[in-house]
Amino acid sequence: MFKARMNKQIQPERKVSVVAPLPDRAGPPPPPKKDVELILVKEHNGVQYTSSSLLPAAPAPRYGTQDRETWGKKIDFLLSVIGFAVDLANVWRFPYLCYKNGGGAFLIPYILFLIIAGMPLFYMELALGQYNREGAATVWKICPVFKGVGYAVILIALYVGFYYNVIIAWSLYYLFSSFTFELPWTNCHNSWNSPNCTDPKLFNASVLGNGTKYSKYKLTPAAEFYERGVLHLHESRGIHDLGLPRWQLSLCLLVVVIILFFSLWKGVKTSGKVVWITATLPYVVLFVLLIHGITLPGAYNGINAYLHIDFRRLKEATVWIDAATQIFYSLGAGFGVLIAFASYNKFDNNCYRDALLTSTINCVTSFISGFAIFSILGYMAHEHKVKIEDVATEGAGLVFILYPEAISTLSGSTFWAVVFFIMLLTLGIDSSMGGMEAVITGLADDFHLLKQHRKLFTFGVSFGTFLLALFCITNGGIYVLTLLDTFAAGTSILFAVLMEAIGVSWFYGVDRFSEDIQQMMGFKPGLYWRLCWKFVSPAFLLFVVIVSIINFKPLTYDDYTFPLWANRIGWGIALSSMILVPAYIIYKFMNVRGTFKERLAYCITPENEHQLVAQGNVRQFKVGTPFTC
Repeated sequence: MFKARMNKQIQPERKVSVVAPLPDRAGPPPPPKKDVELILVKEHNGVQYTSSSLLPAAPAPRYGTQDRETWGKKIDFLLSVIGFAVDLANVWRFPYLCYKNGGGAFLIPYILFLIIAGMPLFYMELALGQYNREGAATVWKICPVFKGVGYAVILIALYVGFYYNVIIAWSLYYLFSSFTFELPWTNCHNSWNSPNCTDPKLFNASVLGNGTKYSKYKLTPAAEFYERGVLHLHESRGIHDLGLPRWQLSLCLLVVVIILFFSLWKGVKTSGKVVWITATLPYVVLFVLLIHGITLPGAYNGINAYLHIDFRRLKEATVWIDAATQIFYSLGAGFGVLIAFASYNKFDNNCYRDALLTSTINCVTSFISGFAIFSILGYMAHEHKVKIEDVATEGAGLVFILYPEAISTLSGSTFWAVVFFIMLLTLGIDSSMGGMEAVITGLADDFHLLKQHRKLFTFGVSFGTFLLALFCITNGGIYVLTLLDTFAAGTSILFAVLMEAIGVSWFYGVDRFSEDIQQMMGFKPGLYWRLCWKFVSPAFLLFVVIVSIINFKPLTYDDYTFPLWANRIGWGIALSSMILVPAYIIYKFMNVRGTFKERLAYCITPENEHQLVAQGNVRQFKVGTPFTC
């Protein structure tokens, strides 16, 4: 039970609990109950807490009271969080969104949403995991009825692992293909090229014509290497015609899974050392690419296009929507990763400082990567005598077609290709490590048999993701990957984080949560953070959920439109995780004995206070105003 801290200047007000005891049931009469006196202590902020004069208060979980490993060094934790948050989207999505939505003006809504929603959610998850020292499922001992939220985010993290590892496998395949004197995507004389393949040196604005953008032109050697040499997309007619897994990609995927397994099999003691390479190397490569990129002809035009400021775009709702969704997905809240990582911290670690530092580094990295990307895009536009808008794009087309093509024209192209795909590989590896750690920690903390056999369980998760990912490396695997990418962690993860924010802020209570943080770090979160947790962050998440549903369009990939049944499967995947939240609420409520009020009390009361519920006494709260924080 939570122990209220007495203030010498505050006089305690004594009251007797008005909650009725549990009714008699069939069987032997219960032992006589003693009156339990609850002491309500009113603090300066007007919030009342209770402590019991009969039942001993449960001590706060202190470092060392649980047999749980911790990070070898503080820097291991920081690099793990940074490595997870800084992923491929920082390179292939943010720069394009910034360019598309008014350049420097886009930073206004982006930074605003970072401050009022991104950082508070980031801070909340780190504090939640560190205080309770549990994974995404068992952390909900603070409000047992919300445990389904934990299972939902674990399932979503597992879904993402199926296809995210495939993108890493592509990067590895490109890396292996780069160890040649002549990069394989520089000419049209390969077995995978079509008769219509055209040398990029022949392209210019007049050749394209009809408003066709160079980034959308699919007959360049780089585009054909990606779609025909790597994906073999030309051998599939759609998602109904997948074919067999490609053996080359299967081997690359196997290598990726083996790397992940040996990085995670011994817990954070090993993964904390791996991130020294995977989290730092991308910054070295990014810096090298940036320095070289700004020396290329046309680089200034590309960077100018990236940073141009158009405040008129701020009047458009899409700019704010893009900023909101990008800041959410960029920081990675809601996948259970931050909770899992923080659960291995020492109890008194300053997670407040960690949240500010790592979330800021993540966003600064996104911004800086734009210089490296748009300097190259400016160079490409200069070489082909087209506008920046004709080469600007996002996603896989940027990092697997346009950037490799630009690299192939540079002096020492093999070197630049190798370092670029090493950057993509390491960006993907540590992000995937985070997702798998969330699954492993979340389930191992819930099922002790899995914790006792962590190595075997880690192997099972790794091998299971490998088998299911094989669907994504078939001839039509890109369609499966697109389906999973759209539905597995779209609306479902937004819904899960919304429920998480509500569970922590409204059911467990911002005041309890703030007291937990004070026990860890010696100070309470300020009013700003409490307001964000209770009102701003849930409102922000609700806004993003509604927008994502309203803006949903039938799924497509380039010119291919997915059939209706594929969209239904996609929504089934999304609902498979979302349904766990209400399903567990029903399960928990039905499996608790007692009256409706007693069941409700057990479901929403922290487990360490169930002894009070059993004696008919529930911790009392008095809310003087709905804006009490």
